[in-house]
Amino acid sequence: MQSWPSPPIPGIPGAGRQLRLYDSATGEVRPTDPGPTATMYVCGITPYDATHLGHAATYLTFDLVHRMWLDAGHQVHYVQNITDVDDPLLERANRDGVYWGKLAEREIGLFRDDMTALRVIPPADYIGAVEAVDEIAVAVRQLIDAGAAYRVPDEQYPDVYFDVTTSGHFGYESRYDEATMLHLSAERGGDPERPGKRHPLDPLLWRMARPDEPSWDSPMGPGRPGWHIECAVIAANRLGPVIDLQGGGSDLIFPHHECSAAHAEVLSGKRPFARHYTHAGMIGLDGEKMSKSRGNLVFVSRLLHQGVDPMAMRLGLLAGHYRQDRAWSDEVLVAAEERLSRWRAAAGRAGADADGVVEAMRERLADDLDTPAVMAALDAWAADDRLAGPAVAAAADALLGVRLI
Repeated sequence: MQSWPSPPIPGIPGAGRQLRLYDSATGEVRPTDPGPTATMYVCGITPYDATHLGHAATYLTFDLVHRMWLDAGHQVHYVQNITDVDDPLLERANRDGVYWGKLAEREIGLFRDDMTALRVIPPADYIGAVEAVDEIAVAVRQLIDAGAAYRVPDEQYPDVYFDVTTSGHFGYESRYDEATMLHLSAERGGDPERPGKRHPLDPLLWRMARPDEPSWDSPMGPGRPGWHIECAVIAANRLGPVIDLQGGGSDLIFPHHECSAAHAEVLSGKRPFARHYTHAGMIGLDGEKMSKSRGNLVFVSRLLHQGVDPMAMRLGLLAGHYRQDRAWSDEVLVAAEERLSRWRAAAGRAGADADGVVEAMRERLADDLDTPAVMAALDAWAADDRLAGPAVAAAADALLGVRLI
């Protein structure tokens, strides 16, 4: 799958910092400690609608991680999937009377355009579930052969499920109790009430073919993969059995990241799947999380069509800390536009050396991506007519992804 063009990233003088990030599995802010090549997997979109600001906030978060690792001298192997066959996509295609593949193709194109406008560094591997079906099917067969997966006793649709008890550590990534996991499973695409499952939390690995649904041949028979195994296989087959970071929105902590980690660990025999599980907060509108079901989405493409500067969008989303749920509003956008104007006015300014501002940016971003503190430092720089602009503008571009010149 084709990704999108990479923005130019200016070099800046001085030494990068070791990045410290919050890890959901331990509940602590801990140092990341990648080798020469840092490995990162971030869950991609299900392409049944355009990119909204909640999506954008997540990808901006991990774009900052990417930029901080580059600044510290690491190469970065970044992988992202696209869930280009799944129930929400098929349901939207049926509702709108369009072929599901065409709907996915259209929305993936919009997503690429949005990421390009927002200057997000693209993944090295951008992989659709459809193009990875064969390798996913192989992994499902391996789990069956290892005794970690089973078919439900359903004569019509003997779907394949993962036995969570075979992990030995199920629940460590989210740290949720079973009641919470059951609630979230039912709310987020699981089927805890499905008859014939060994445990209500067992997740689907292979859905046997249904009428009028796409399916692929496999050792299990015609069908299509479950969501969690998709990410486990795409990530592990490209990054290895243990990766530096698995990322996504906070709504993926359970069941998605818990289950994908369990799948990967049983397949490889190595644990943990990720050294950091890092999650971005939700973006809300009028006091509620943006979601398709609530119909309260603000789309990146529509804002771009209205002439909103994508750098203002970026600043508005980065004004709050990435782990916090936060609100988007007209007031947030106006404040971001005003901030962008002030910074751009200062960017070409001659004056005294501003290397201290650049180092302050590095220090604050290295501390769990503290973008509010970075914004405050740059506001102070812009307000000080004595400080030069070009070095700080280059750092804002390289570290924050905000182009000022």
